[in-house]
Parts: sequence; C-alpha cells; structure tokens
Amino acid sequence: MSSPASRRNSCRGVVCGNRASSECHVRRRASSCSYFSSGAQTQDFSVSLSQPIFTITLRFLLAIDLWLSKRLGVCACEESPWGSIRPLVRLVELSGHVIPWLIGTVYTLLRGQSAEEQEIMLNLALALLLDLLLVRVVKTMVRRRRPAQNRSDILSTFFVERYSFPSGHATRAAMCARFLLAQQVDTASMRVVVVGWAALVSLSRLLLARHYVTDVGFGLAMGYCQYSLVERLWVNWDCLQDLLLMRLREKLNRACGGLWMANWKH
Repeated sequence: MSSPASRRNSCRGVVCGNRASSECHVRRRASSCSYFSSGAQTQDFSVSLSQPIFTITLRFLLAIDLWLSKRLGVCACEESPWGSIRPLVRLVELSGHVIPWLIGTVYTLLRGQSAEEQEIMLNLALALLLDLLLVRVVKTMVRRRRPAQNRSDILSTFFVERYSFPSGHATRAAMCARFLLAQQVDTASMRVVVVGWAALVSLSRLLLARHYVTDVGFGLAMGYCQYSLVERLWVNWDCLQDLLLMRLREKLNRACGGLWMANWKH
C-alpha cells in the first residue's frame, strides 16, 4: 500500500499535467487566432491597396454622401427629431411637383391676355415636359434606389418614382427658377423669393429622406443647364402660328382634293 505522501505527490503531478496541457491548448488556440486575424488584416489591406485611386475616392465620397443624407433626414417620419414639421415640409415638396406646375402653366396659357404671355407659358410647358423626359432617362440609366429612411405616403405612392438619381424636384426647381428670373421676375425682392423657393424645395427632399445629397446636387446642376437648352429651342409664338396655319392649310387642301376627286368619279 502506498503512503499518504506518495498519493499527494501523484495527485499533484496529475493536476500539474492537466494544467500544463490546458495552457498549451490555450496557447495554440491563441496563436492560431492571432495568425488568422493577422492574415485577414493583411489580405484586406492588400485588397484595398490593389484598388484604383478613383475607386477608393468614389467609395469615400459615397460614404460621406450616405452619412450626410442620413443626418439630414430629420423629417423622414413622425418619430423623427423634426417630425412635427413634416406636414409643412411636405407642403413645400408639393409646390415643386410637376402636376401643379403643368396645370398652372396650361391654365395661364389658355387664359393669357397677350401673345407674349402665351408664348412664355407655352415654352414653360415645353420646358416642364423636357425636364420630365430627361430626368426619366437618367433615372432609368442609373437606377439608384431611394434611401432606406424614405417613408411612402398616400401621394408619394402614386406620384413618386422608385429611383432616386437625380432629384426631379431639384431639376424642376432650378430650371423654373432660372426661367422665371429670366422671363418674369424683374424686382430684387421677387428674385430672393424665387431663389429661396428653389432652395427650400431642394432641401425638403433631403429632410424627408427622399433623396441623397448627390441626387439633389446633380439635379440642381442639371436643371440649371436645362434652361440653356430651352433658350436654344425657344418656340416663337408667331412662328408657331404660321406653322399651325400651314398645317391647317395642308389638311384643308387634302380634304378639298379628296372631295373633288370623289365628285369627279361620280
């Protein structure tokens, strides 16, 4: 039979052996984890270095765009920090929609008192249609989704497109503001009102989280350039009347020619 001292020594040896094996196992796991982590960091770093500088710059700017757009969307819903003024911001948004502008322009065109006023309203209506066409083409080409913060309302469900780039409200606000400044507005106070309206309409798209900052910025630049195209394609009222009269005469001549041929056959 073994003595108590030998039993104690054997137990101590077993415990020490178990501790040594567990410490060795922990060291192996730690070394393996550090190896994989260092290997992963080296791989990510090498991938980032292998990317072109243009791609890195573009991703950095897009990250800033996403961050800034998220910070500005303070009226995205009623629970947002500025959710209490959401109805007022939506009213400003509605003032830049194409439907009120088209209705008002066509009404003024039909009720115009002078040929000059009708000519201006006719070109404004054509400019609004041109803006719709160009914005739709660019949105279809880019296909950028709207921000995740965007909340669909009753009106936005029917009148808001699913693509985000560029902002149609921003293009329309910039184009209409430049149009009015060049054709209608002649006082300094009204110029301030028109420019302030365009700025508020563009800002409302960011506050409601309808668009990203780059959508609105590009939309403002696009709308500003669209008016230059409208000036080049300006339709003169006299030329339009002459063209309509020519078409009407052609149709009358064809109708008279058809009647004469029918009578001659009989």
